[in-house]
Parts: sequence; structure tokens; C-alpha cells
Amino acid sequence: MDILDLSRLQFAVTTMFHFIFVPLTLGLSVLTAWFETRYVQTGDETYKRMTKFWGKLFLINFALGVVTGITQEFQFGMNWAEYSRYVGDIFGAPLAIEATAAFFLESVFIGVWIFGWDKLSKKAHCVSIWLVAFGTNLSALWILIANGWMQKPVGFVLRNGRAEMTDFLAIVTNPYALIKFLHTVTSGYVVAGFFVMGIAAWHLLKKNEIDFFTRSFKTAAVFSFVASLLVALSGDFHAVEIAKTQPTKFAAMESVWETQKNVPMHLLLVPDTAHERNAVATASIPGGLSFLAFHDTNAEIKGLKDFPVEERPPVLPVFLSFRLMAGLGALITGLALLAMILPRWKHFVDFKIFLGLMVLALPLPYLAAQFGWLVAELGRQPWSVYGVLKTADSVSQSVSLMQVAGSLIGFTVLYGLLGAIDIYLLAKYARKGPEPETSGMIPAKEVA
Repeated sequence: MDILDLSRLQFAVTTMFHFIFVPLTLGLSVLTAWFETRYVQTGDETYKRMTKFWGKLFLINFALGVVTGITQEFQFGMNWAEYSRYVGDIFGAPLAIEATAAFFLESVFIGVWIFGWDKLSKKAHCVSIWLVAFGTNLSALWILIANGWMQKPVGFVLRNGRAEMTDFLAIVTNPYALIKFLHTVTSGYVVAGFFVMGIAAWHLLKKNEIDFFTRSFKTAAVFSFVASLLVALSGDFHAVEIAKTQPTKFAAMESVWETQKNVPMHLLLVPDTAHERNAVATASIPGGLSFLAFHDTNAEIKGLKDFPVEERPPVLPVFLSFRLMAGLGALITGLALLAMILPRWKHFVDFKIFLGLMVLALPLPYLAAQFGWLVAELGRQPWSVYGVLKTADSVSQSVSLMQVAGSLIGFTVLYGLLGAIDIYLLAKYARKGPEPETSGMIPAKEVA
């Protein structure tokens, strides 16, 4: 492997590992805020205990997410210096806003929330966790605006051998970025919902705190189902945007090699990448793919053969990742619907098979989210900024193969250790269950 391959592998490892924590942070912050809102509204101590229990798990996840996120930014100067030089004028602006505004907001008020129990009024304390949730999701917005610009570059000119910003408003309102934000954030809500349902189901199987975990399960089920519908809806809008702005990615997602109209959507198929032929279908919807791309069953889909070989993404991993993402998404939506319906039955806690299934289903939204990012990032290749800057031209020229290999090994070992710590802490406190009503918040030293 050369420097480019190792640098890409390192960025993939650190990014995908960081994204294990991000979606849970996005959704669990909102759920925790909702539980505390219900406590303020009703005065019911069970909601207070729910806030503290799920908030404890949120804090553990948040701490690990911050640590893994900070290291990512250093790679733009270490491994991707040419990228930073060429587009840093544009790419750096939303990241700077994210750090100085959104991250500052969530970091300040998470401290207020941790140490403000019994020191602030109930309403003021509740406001602090809502500000944490707002800041967390605002942080995602600015990061995805930056990523959205890489997918669909707007509001810039090429001058003096680099990209320079000319229209900040165009970058902020980039439709690709905004749709991507909605799709990513709602998928994070699904992750959090299934996280809560999985842990609640585990406790219900053991008949622990039945009222506490039944309430948690019901709330998370509604949250997950609504979010999964929004994921599907935003995914439809996103597919239209991809078809317009990244036709190579769209063709790779469905293994379309020949340009044609009225293209069917294949439900079960095998890609024929070796012979550069359209996927062999076993079941299909006539005109379905054309409709997905342009909401017109007779629309033309441009095939991969109409693009130079060097500008095509790796078809097989994009194709498989897209189908796994979509298939898992359908399964998750069905499970969320069942999770909404079944708790209405009187003997819900005796549905051991379903509760066991929900425990096993906990990682499914994580997997779907990771496959989604593989589609987004691999499908953009060979470009780091689509149509503007290729990945091969973005890598640093002053680093050696041994330096990149050494940092890759170091990151892998460090992240493996952090991952083990995170799983241990989450499993420990999830199994322990909620503290007695008189217990306070988790000590700050345990979060650190």
C-alpha cells in the first residue's frame, strides 16, 4: 500500500469509529431532554430517575465522542495537507463555526446540567439539557454543511491555484448538505431509540423495574418509528439530489452500466462488475429506479460506461453498502412499528421472544448508519471534492510511508482501547439499572 491508500485507510478507521458515538449522542440528548421535560411537567419522580439513568449513558457516550472527534481534525494537516491548502478557505469556515459556537454551547451547558441538580430550578435545569441537545444537533449541521460542500461544491471560484469562497450563504443553504443533515440526524435518532429499547428490553426480560423500563421502551418506540419514517422520506429526497449532482454514485448504487430510460428498480439482484454489465435481476419494479432518481418513470439514468474509467467509484462496495443500508432500514422500521403496537397489550413483558429480538436489534441502526456513510464517501471517489479536487491530489507530499503507517497503528490501538472502555462503561451502567430515587447524578470523576 502507498501513502494515499494508508491515509485513506487511516481516515476511514478514525471517521467510522467516531461515528459510532455521534448518532447516539444526537438522539439520546433529545430523549434525555424529553424525559426531564416530562418530569418538570408532571412532577413524577420516575421521569426524574429516567432522566438520570439515560443521561448517565449519554454522558459516557458523549465523552468518548469528543475525544475521538478531536483527533480527526489533525489529519487534515498531517495526511491531507494538499486538501487543506486547496480548499481550506471554504472547508474550514463551517468547522470553525461548529467549534466556536455549537461545540462551545453544548460543552458549557452539559457542565451546567451535570452539576446543576438541586442547584437550579427544575425549569432552568431542564432548559440546560435542551440547550445541550440543540448544540449537539447544531454541531452536526455545521459538520454536514462542510461535508455537503465536498459532495456538491457551491459558492466558490478557483483562483491562484486554490478554491476561494465567494458566497457563504450558498454554502450554508446547499440543498445537498441540508438534506444530508436531515437524513443523518434522523438516523441518529433511530440509533438512540433502539439503544434505549434494547436496554429496556433486557431489563424487562429480567423483570427489573417494569414500570420504569416499560415507559422508556414506549417512548423510544414512538421516537424510533417517527424518526425511521423521516429517514426514509429524507432518503428519497437525497436520492434525487444524488442523481442530479453525482450521477456516477447513483449509477454505482444500482450497478447501472448502460444509459437507458424507464430503468427498473431491482429488489433482488447480483451486480456484474467483472463484465461491466447491468445487475442481473431476480425481482424488479418497472421504471422504479427512474422514479427514485427523478420522480419520473420514463427518466433517463446515465450509465457508468458514459464516464471515464478513472472517474468511476468502486462499484461493488457502493452497490452492496446501499442495499444493506436500505434493507436494514426497512427491517428497522418494521421492528419500530411492532415496538409501538405490542406494549399496548396487557402482558407485554411476557413477550420474551420479541423482547429478546429487540435486545439483538440494538446494533442494527448502527450498521445501517455505517453502510450509509460508506455509500456517501466511497461513492464520491475518486474525488475528495466532487468534480473539483481528486483524492490522489489531496494527500500530503511531505509525509513518509512509515509516518503514516505508524500513526495508523497508533490510532488503531488507541481507538481500540477507547472502544473497549466505552463498551465496558455502557454495559456496566446499563446492566446496573437506575439508581434509587434518593441517589444523585453520576459523579463527574466517573464520567471522565
